[in-house]
Amino acid sequence: MLNDSGGSAVVVKLQTETWELNIWAPVADLVRLRDIRRADWDSRRSLAVGICAGSPVFWTVQEDQAAILIGRDDETWDIGISLPIETVDEIARLADEHN
Repeated sequence: MLNDSGGSAVVVKLQTETWELNIWAPVADLVRLRDIRRADWDSRRSLAVGICAGSPVFWTVQEDQAAILIGRDDETWDIGISLPIETVDEIARLADEHN
């Protein structure tokens, strides 16, 4: 799929037995997730990568967990989930392979 700027965009599907999350993003933006450890929530830093349910998606890390925050901004988000930081590393690695 092509995004508005002509680059390729994909959907990242994250799920457990009880929930599913679909995030649309340009592949080049997903590669930026390799810098997730610099997006330290204690310093109020995040990476804006992707769209979910029509809202921006912000990625951040606190201690050894990553967080995905979905909403208008990374301070007043509507949905938040935690996941292992290694999952974000894998997303960035796969995106880099297909970039």
